[in-house]
Amino acid sequence: MTAEKRSQSLQDVPVAISAYTSEKRDLLGINSVQDMTNFTPGLEYSSQLDRISLRGVGRLTNVQSADPGVATYSDGVYTSSTVEAGKTPIFTDRVEVLRGPQGTLYGRNSIGGAINVISKRPTEEFYGEVRATVANYGRTLLEMAVSGPLAPDLQFRLAGNWEKQRDGYYKNVVPGMPSEGNVIDTYYIEGQLQAKFGDHLEGWVKASIAGWNNGGGGPGARATAITGPINTTEFAPSALFVNPGYACSGKVTNVVNLSPAGCANPTDSNKRTFAADTANSVSLDETYIFSTQWTYHFDGADLKYIGGYDNYHYTLIADQDATAIQGFTLPVAPFFGALGTTVGAALTPCSVVPGCTGVNVRPQYVSTYQENKHWVSHELNLSSSGDGALQWLGGLYYYKEGYQQPVFTTLVNQTALAGPLAASVPAVTGSALQPDTLQRPYDDRPEMHDESYAGFGQVDWKFAPTWKTTLGIRYSHDHKWGTEALRIVCYAVTTCLNAPGSTLVTPEGLGAFTPPVDVTAAVVNLTGLPQGVVPGGINGSGITFTPDGFAHRSYDASWSAWTGTAGLQWDPDRDTMMYARYSRGYKAGGFNVGITTTEGSSPYTGPEHANNYEIGLKKDLFHHTLQTNLAVFYLDYQDFQAPVTIPAVGGTVAQPQGVFINVPKAVSYGVELESIWSPIDHLQLMLTYAYNDAHITQLSGVIDPADPTATQPGAKPIGALVPCTSSTPGTAGFAQNCDIYAHAVQRGQDLSGNQLPQSTKNKVAFNATYTWVTERGSLSPSVSYIWRDKQYGSIFQRAYNEAPSWSQVDARLTWKDRDNKYSVIAYVKNLFDTLGYDGGAVGSRIAGSNFAGVGVPLTNVVQPGFNVSYPLTPPRTYGLELQYRF
Repeated sequence: MTAEKRSQSLQDVPVAISAYTSEKRDLLGINSVQDMTNFTPGLEYSSQLDRISLRGVGRLTNVQSADPGVATYSDGVYTSSTVEAGKTPIFTDRVEVLRGPQGTLYGRNSIGGAINVISKRPTEEFYGEVRATVANYGRTLLEMAVSGPLAPDLQFRLAGNWEKQRDGYYKNVVPGMPSEGNVIDTYYIEGQLQAKFGDHLEGWVKASIAGWNNGGGGPGARATAITGPINTTEFAPSALFVNPGYACSGKVTNVVNLSPAGCANPTDSNKRTFAADTANSVSLDETYIFSTQWTYHFDGADLKYIGGYDNYHYTLIADQDATAIQGFTLPVAPFFGALGTTVGAALTPCSVVPGCTGVNVRPQYVSTYQENKHWVSHELNLSSSGDGALQWLGGLYYYKEGYQQPVFTTLVNQTALAGPLAASVPAVTGSALQPDTLQRPYDDRPEMHDESYAGFGQVDWKFAPTWKTTLGIRYSHDHKWGTEALRIVCYAVTTCLNAPGSTLVTPEGLGAFTPPVDVTAAVVNLTGLPQGVVPGGINGSGITFTPDGFAHRSYDASWSAWTGTAGLQWDPDRDTMMYARYSRGYKAGGFNVGITTTEGSSPYTGPEHANNYEIGLKKDLFHHTLQTNLAVFYLDYQDFQAPVTIPAVGGTVAQPQGVFINVPKAVSYGVELESIWSPIDHLQLMLTYAYNDAHITQLSGVIDPADPTATQPGAKPIGALVPCTSSTPGTAGFAQNCDIYAHAVQRGQDLSGNQLPQSTKNKVAFNATYTWVTERGSLSPSVSYIWRDKQYGSIFQRAYNEAPSWSQVDARLTWKDRDNKYSVIAYVKNLFDTLGYDGGAVGSRIAGSNFAGVGVPLTNVVQPGFNVSYPLTPPRTYGLELQYRF
């Protein structure tokens, strides 16, 4: 193992570690990070969001300027994505999962732990391997690796794979539309060189490229079941355009719905079906990865350089309207029977226009999300190499990254609104829009930079034959800066938020027709300036507006911290190691990029800190037939970063604000057991169990967007409700200052005791493998059972955020010839096709009858209840894998 940046036996390292060699992964069927979570205590991973957590510590947003809480290092090079850890066994020698803060040697964002990925290296003897997998859902995987000498003291390795899955786990019920969910077409190629230059210097370099052309598969693609009724309110929750589900209200005409289920949600009857008129796609290009290590051996010490460079461009195009409704017509009455003067134009009443049939709404709505990112990493360390009682390591670290994270939504049709009325409406008022972005209701363009440097050192002193102490310290400094430009355009019919000159109307009431309007200033500006101040305007939050309709803001902040570790290790005999360890972790602060999510408030969040106290036992029993590792830990978690909703600044307006805050206090404590037992020859039993209680101990004054009135079971409200009774803009009780259901909101809730998201209190995994050895080879059947407790997808511990407990059974049958030249593996995962959840659920409440209506009572809600998004693990999969080595 290299958990402490030097070669050691796993049983000798005083840290809670789970390690997976390529051979172990083949035997257990660990082919992805999600598979790894089944056997690793405390580890949780969302394959859709590419978010990972350990012992309840992770991150709750995909905003890149908020760092992950678990660091991933690929061959010593930090990466903000966990995808590298999911490479197949043909590429990786082993994967190590270090639990608890690794604030000394793996300092960058390792407050929850670190994942160390070590590649297979070039060999001194010629070696080759070919693997092929055929599975259900039209999945094929072809892999190849060759390695060997090029010259004395010079070796190479070349490896690559191509994976394709043609059918998805989720069926689109719309005729002619493709299935989604792990529909992938990916490739990965890497080349390595390894050399020795005399007796002292050795070097290694690796370069790789990757590409995805996925039709609804990979991180970000469809991997959830969204249950609940279709939202039939007039406006979408954002109120930027008419809600597609309004076609199901029975108040419109000429509905074009491609779904044979009509206005029923097909997911309610089958969680792996959905209805959408836009196919998701995921692409990854311009992906180049380079890493290198150079070591110079002095007498008694090694000087090592670790460097790397990564670049990628990721694009997700996804269905945003969540329906198969392509169009409908709003009736002349009550919408347009008494049209008069509106923003920027005087319109003739529809009642006197020959053939006037109202406005035709085309609600097909698509989102585009991109990450264009690059980073460079350098580390220089000097470590002792002798066998003395004193071992030491010290180093310097530097990291820099830059990225763009543009996000925009598009109304697919050339015109969002069509008909006699829409034809006489000016294009967009309030800004000079570029023609190519005219159909974008939401357009956000962040560009950020991050620079980090650190110095660290660790000393291990064996002060007695069976006792050793460890002391380590690290200083880290992080600087983040960048800019953001955002514009919001409203395509609603009866009102556009509180846009300049628009007319607010009661639900289904007679009112002015509002053409597309730039409402960026109206949404962003809640600091007292007159709304609609756009050209050259600036408000109190440092947000400026330009004539093209964009709001602009700059970000700049720095953080630094001292972290470290102190430990005591006792080895009473060669089969026993006990340790006690303290570790302090740190994660840099960040920004909640997305101006509308902060609405005039500060987007900054402070750093996180954690103090971890741990005792452990690593023991071999019964003549080394039983290996047991036990860890007991207590993590004092401070200033956990979380995107939440809070009451407005000043406490006089009910409109809640989305902000990025630091949760003052949380704790995570528990027990972790990993055990391998061979009671008889050829039989191996493996058991892992984890109990982890991770919960908030101090947080109040936040609002649950799904339950703003704090009426759901489990809510602990603070203060009284603020009613929505005023019709005067900018005053307490005004409908626009209330929640999206146009009724009163709660001033806040107390969240103490709530379970941390993406954490499970109990998790069990068991595997049994027996190997029959014959003259021709060996046959190894293997069965695994996994059970995982419920977990939540939000800091609000509610039924609509709960993914229930689940279990899964996997089976494998492996044949190897006696010379280990070839292997044949038949497998089935999720044998009984049960529903499993790779993260907590997230619920959203179905809105009331009109987004911007004044004084709408709660009894007018059209569809009471919640939509709940469940992230699902794959259904039953089975296949055959062939391996040939030469």
